[in-house]
Amino acid sequence: MKLLKLSMTTQIMIAVILGILFGVLFDGELTSIKLVGDIFLRLIQMSIILLVMGQIIEAVGGLNSKELGRRGLKTISIFFGSSLLAALFGLMMGYWLQPGSGGHLDQLTEGVEIDPDSIGTASDVILNFFPKNVLQSMAEGDIAQIIIFSVLFGIAMSLVRVDSGGEKVLGFIKEFNQIILKLVLMIMKLAPIGIFALIAGTIGELGLRVITPLLKYLGVYGLATVIYLLLFTLFISIRCQINLPKLISGMVQMSVIALATTSSAITLPTAMKDAKEKLGISEKVSKFVLPLGMTLNSNGAAMHMAVTVITIAQIYGAEYTMVQYLFIAMLSTLVSLSNAVVPGAGLVSMTIIIPQMGLPLESIAIFAGVEWFVGMLRTILNVDSDVYTALLIAKSENEIDYSVYKR
Repeated sequence: MKLLKLSMTTQIMIAVILGILFGVLFDGELTSIKLVGDIFLRLIQMSIILLVMGQIIEAVGGLNSKELGRRGLKTISIFFGSSLLAALFGLMMGYWLQPGSGGHLDQLTEGVEIDPDSIGTASDVILNFFPKNVLQSMAEGDIAQIIIFSVLFGIAMSLVRVDSGGEKVLGFIKEFNQIILKLVLMIMKLAPIGIFALIAGTIGELGLRVITPLLKYLGVYGLATVIYLLLFTLFISIRCQINLPKLISGMVQMSVIALATTSSAITLPTAMKDAKEKLGISEKVSKFVLPLGMTLNSNGAAMHMAVTVITIAQIYGAEYTMVQYLFIAMLSTLVSLSNAVVPGAGLVSMTIIIPQMGLPLESIAIFAGVEWFVGMLRTILNVDSDVYTALLIAKSENEIDYSVYKR
């Protein structure tokens, strides 16, 4: 009799439940088991730099000169702008509703020193986005500088490919990315064990009160996603001169699939079909924007990271200046570019951004328990924003067939 094969998400949820039960039952006796969880987090961190560089260089370097032209620049500008707005909106909601405050987690924060001033002044923040030595940036794990270098390297590689017709470097990077993704997938198979160890140790040390900010966090992220989507939908209706109920009707099927599968890749065929048949977007636009958006446009991921960072900062009592909040939004947007399609991608993304803000890496453990719910919200915002970008591009190029709205 074959054992029931469980998805990674299901395994992680079971691990979280068991971690909570064992933590409560054995109280402080399991604190030493956190070592197993800490090893798991280090294993994830081990390949993060190479994962980020490879994903971005392949995505940007794979574009041709036509795609890097006027339509490409418009598309990428909307991708970046909408993701930045999503991150800023998430920060605003987190700042206003304070999901990480009032949890009474003194034991968790005791002895942990957070230095928000380490981010620096406004000029420091801007200057620090640009590397002076990419090898030094890699050694120090400065993800913002690595992303900037990767984007520029990808653009240069694309231009060289067009000039010389050479595909060897791109082919090598694609193959290298497959190896790195395989390595991450191998490590992620240990996620249930690592998450169980982290949760059991944390609950054993702190008790069930650690769950309170988690529920508040999920509520704030859900509310932020719904409001942002409503505002985005209203803007598209006005800008593209589309009847609001018919626009919503055209988005329903792909949105439901995105929620159910938590996968942008699985939703893509439906999104491309409905973009043409229900929203009137020409194939010329949809076939370019939607696949590219799956790689480079992650409104949901940017908002998710921004809300999670501000929640953790509030738990640890860290206070940031306006410039530092802008840095968080920008970093969330840049990291969303490298949001790889692997199980537990949200967890991987958190291991990238949390250390950059001087926050303890182990603080992400409790958020693994709601990854499935977060994944639903993240995916619907990612998918819908891709389609809305396609509508904006199609409108600017007179590529919308308005007759589909009269049926």
